[in-house]
Amino acid sequence: MTATILVEKQKVDRPPLELHYLGDKVLRQPAKRIAKVDDSIRKLAKEMLQTMYSANGIGLAAPQVGINKQLLVVDCEQDKPDEPPLIMINPQITRTSEELCVVEEGCLSVPNVYMDVTRPRAIEVTYKDEHGRPQKRLFAELTARVIQHEMDHLNGVMFVDRVDNPLALAESLKKEGFSMQAVKPVA
Repeated sequence: MTATILVEKQKVDRPPLELHYLGDKVLRQPAKRIAKVDDSIRKLAKEMLQTMYSANGIGLAAPQVGINKQLLVVDCEQDKPDEPPLIMINPQITRTSEELCVVEEGCLSVPNVYMDVTRPRAIEVTYKDEHGRPQKRLFAELTARVIQHEMDHLNGVMFVDRVDNPLALAESLKKEGFSMQAVKPVA
């Protein structure tokens, strides 16, 4: 089942939601599960997609727009207008591949900072779609990476917490006006 929320895959003059940045406390709080999928959640998903497209992103989690809910949107196929975005409510990774890959990541909440991050190449995820229907799907490569990145946000973790090169990270963050004090390395 694919998303039925229709959003043009383009920038809007005034994105409906405001992005939050590294150092903002909302990005460090675990997001709350969504008890009921209703029109307000679908509206939020649509606004998140509009905000994501306007910021040239391929993924966005609700905490990044100051909303403490387990909701994320992903669209790695923005050049394909007929390919719907992913909308995931209360997602959980149920399985990961043993194979890991290192790929450069960036984040709308840490603009202009790009660093290598190691993650599983493939994942299995259970979630509810925008209609509240349970889904279970396998994802690999870029889509798997983006989902993992956005799910980290739902747990108060940011990609900079997963960077293995603290010196390069400190330099990149400083250049963009961010502090290493906002980084919370994960094991």
